[in-house]
Amino acid sequence: MKLSDLKNWTNYWEQLRTALLEPRVDENLLEASLREARAKMPIPVLWLLGKTQAGKTSIIRALTGSPAAEIGNGFQPCTRNSRFYDFPVDIPIVRFLDTRGLGEVSYDPGDDIQYCESQAHLLVAVMKVADINQDAVFEVLHSIRRRHPEWPVLIVQTGLHELYPSESGHVHPWPYDNDPLPEAVPIDLRRAMQAQRSALGQLPGFAAIHWVAVDLTLPEDGFEPPDYGLEALWQAIESLTSLGLQHQLSGDKEIHDLYARTAHQHIVGYSLTAAGLGALPVVDLVAVTAVQTKLLHSLATLYGQYWDKSTISEFLSLVGAGIASSFLTRMLSRAVVKVIPFWGQTVGAVWGASSSGATTYALGKAAIYFFARRKNGLNVDPETLRRIYAEELKQGASVLKDRLRDHPK
Repeated sequence: MKLSDLKNWTNYWEQLRTALLEPRVDENLLEASLREARAKMPIPVLWLLGKTQAGKTSIIRALTGSPAAEIGNGFQPCTRNSRFYDFPVDIPIVRFLDTRGLGEVSYDPGDDIQYCESQAHLLVAVMKVADINQDAVFEVLHSIRRRHPEWPVLIVQTGLHELYPSESGHVHPWPYDNDPLPEAVPIDLRRAMQAQRSALGQLPGFAAIHWVAVDLTLPEDGFEPPDYGLEALWQAIESLTSLGLQHQLSGDKEIHDLYARTAHQHIVGYSLTAAGLGALPVVDLVAVTAVQTKLLHSLATLYGQYWDKSTISEFLSLVGAGIASSFLTRMLSRAVVKVIPFWGQTVGAVWGASSSGATTYALGKAAIYFFARRKNGLNVDPETLRRIYAEELKQGASVLKDRLRDHPK
């Protein structure tokens, strides 16, 4: 490596500091870079297929932790009878695709199905267990699997409590992965679930068919827990994909605070965008810095903090040394990779994506600590802030590795 290159990397922290305090970004060039980056890291699409009122919105609410009202307002049409919902809306991690109208009179889903097939990465069929007439859903599933015999199918049976005996609640522990279903499951529910599974018959193809039963209600409905079967649903999704969506949407299991969970989702979204920029042939540090600036501004807004020059300077002075040294180490390593024949062509882009994404992730997690302490009127400990950054740099690489290795088609 040339001495001039080394000096350039050692000056990175000062460049980042200047860019954050006095941003000068060509918005048109930035948007072009972001479009190219998103093409490198496309959004995974979960296709929810089912009749109206089958419980698709409840599934989205449970997977994302987002209020039902927000979801309803967030849907955007993509065909005559299909719509999509990006989450988070401003910097999405995942897209939910909903095909409506199945089973309705005078509705031919052919065109909508063809469009959705070209977008989806996982097919999720949703059936309310008390609705015995699922012929329209079965017909579409058979036609899709005839064209795509390699596609796995996840079938979610919903609304279990509608067939509970009066005054009874959920069966604990969750028993619906047993075949046959145990006698602890109420007999009417057991018969209805089995009838749906039998009526579907054998789908064409050879890929897995996974059945899951959930009862996703509101707290005021009185069923405990209101997200009954959610963990089983996540296990099924994770077993049928390699995208690591559960951790990207939910964070660590100990994250119960609404602020922290929402912040985590935004951090992952911005980190994936930065990773996409890092995967470009030439890493645009200005564009990466712009993404990081938007993330920090978003987190400041979430925690009700002003993101002015004074706040920026305080944050950067507290965490700066840790960022500068770790970024230097990563970029030096990447430069070494680039001079090795073959590796420079095949590994360099992935390393750049990992570095840009993980750095953004760690920056966001450090900012959560900083903003949360300020929000509660507490002092910010510099050592704790830098330790969080160092730990989350490794965690960020882990969170992003599945998407970097097995990103959607």
